Amino acid sequence: MYNLLVICFSSVTLFACVKSAFPPPCDSEIYCTGPILHQVQTAKLFDDDKYFVDMKLRAAPDVVLSAFHNLSSKFPNNNVPPADLREFLNEHFEKPGTEFESWTPPDWHDKPKFLGGIADEQLLKWAGEIHNLWKSLGRKIHTGVNDQPELYSQIYTPNPVVVPGGRFRELYYWDSYWVINGLLLSEMTDTALGMIQNFLYLVNRYGFVPNGGRIYYERRSQPPFLTLMVESYYQTTRNKDFLRAALPVLEKEYQFWMTNRSVAVLLNGTLQVLNRYHVQADLPRPESYTDDLELAEGLTDEQLWMDLKAGAESGWDFTSRWFIDGDGHNNGTLKETRTSQILPVDLNALLCRNEKTLASFHRLLGDGDSAARYDQAAARRLEAVELVLWDAERGAWFDYSLVTHSRHSEFHPSNLAPVWARCYSRPEMGEQAVQYLRYPNGVPTSLKESGQQWDYPNAWPPLQHMLIDGLSKLPSKDAQQLAFDLAQRWIKTNWLAYIKYEAMFEKYDVNGDGKPGGGGEYEVQLGFGWTNGVALQLLDQYGATLTSGGRHVSSGFLLPLVIAATLLSSLLLQCS
Repeated sequence: MYNLLVICFSSVTLFACVKSAFPPPCDSEIYCTGPILHQVQTAKLFDDDKYFVDMKLRAAPDVVLSAFHNLSSKFPNNNVPPADLREFLNEHFEKPGTEFESWTPPDWHDKPKFLGGIADEQLLKWAGEIHNLWKSLGRKIHTGVNDQPELYSQIYTPNPVVVPGGRFRELYYWDSYWVINGLLLSEMTDTALGMIQNFLYLVNRYGFVPNGGRIYYERRSQPPFLTLMVESYYQTTRNKDFLRAALPVLEKEYQFWMTNRSVAVLLNGTLQVLNRYHVQADLPRPESYTDDLELAEGLTDEQLWMDLKAGAESGWDFTSRWFIDGDGHNNGTLKETRTSQILPVDLNALLCRNEKTLASFHRLLGDGDSAARYDQAAARRLEAVELVLWDAERGAWFDYSLVTHSRHSEFHPSNLAPVWARCYSRPEMGEQAVQYLRYPNGVPTSLKESGQQWDYPNAWPPLQHMLIDGLSKLPSKDAQQLAFDLAQRWIKTNWLAYIKYEAMFEKYDVNGDGKPGGGGEYEVQLGFGWTNGVALQLLDQYGATLTSGGRHVSSGFLLPLVIAATLLSSLLLQCS
């Protein structure tokens, strides 16, 4: 199928919407669409809609569909009462979890070297317990999923995985970058390699990596971290044979993003290509079916469902960051989610880093021509990021709206993603990041209290790590000191929560010492894969100086938060 380029004109700017071949939709009439899904989910038989779509069939789909047709035909309007639905499910489905075999990573051992660099005795003990959690998060897919895939929503992958935890009982894409980095620190290189090989397998099967390991995720991806996973593994093992085998698959994934998720913006007489999250699937998410159905009540089109899926593809599900109200402002409610109409800073920074990394891989393998092509792609990206997303006056990068043809001015940690990706042309651009905010217990995901989980007051491990990692690599002592202070505060928040609850959480509340996050569609989850990976990386990087009791920070270096409620800008003012 050929790409169709649709040019959309405006008096202010011009952008091109790329309409391309998309992966086939999930065609399951049980797990993705159809009367069983609709009736079970709208009857609200379970606290979490994800529970039903993770259940295993006891018989072939056509047998179950026929049985449901026979059952529903006995009732007015084919509506099966909840008690009969429960009986039907008990007869034709098994509880979630039967798709996995028990599995403990065989390469786990109790004394990885990085533990020796942690000076604080309490943090050392805690790090050992986090390292121990890898065993409880290991999963191996049952061979039955490969033999009879039609009975499962689970996507088969050949190697065991370490999962996030809680309701996220299967493989997830961008979570796994921090999981894999944690596994490599724990010297579990075989487990890390197996996870990467699973993602390569998925790219060969779908052309991209799905959001997670379920067929109802088959139309959407997540932030493309696979190239950086391979980089982490190569830096640990120096295995060129693996790199050589993986590289064509990484290029295939990159082409998916450039073909299916790119937009051209004309500014100042130049056409700049940037990327967005965009999912063409106009049905409710099966795993959040009733939420989506109720949210769209009264709307005349299904665009909201596509933009909710695009929000899920972003990993930030959900956030005021994706809201665009009727006046075009970055405001509103979840019903005004317009993810596909926003060019995100962090996605483009990540793709910039991917392009640089792909260039370096080709150079390592002796292919100078291919390396030059990716160098050129990175240079074009950097030019586009700086022209479209960089705000010199504010000293940061901002998401760009295709509705208003202007930058959104709200604060998000993602505004500094180019520092982490090293996707900027002038040193002073990185140094201006030091003027950005800090909270006592981590940097919040936004300054808006919308009730969504990717907003204030929640702070998320991957965003904390990207900020800290980016700042730590800047040359100034102030930037490096800020990176350490953020690491100290984040580690203390994680550790205090662990002491209170004996658990690691997927997110934390910046307003309380050791307080798990909240909001959104489900209860805060325990586990937790990326939280563990980030904590281990920070303990490895700063283990000699991090303390469980906190650390005094000089008053001249604190950056208090000033929220200007009447201004569009939510930046912070530095004070000494």
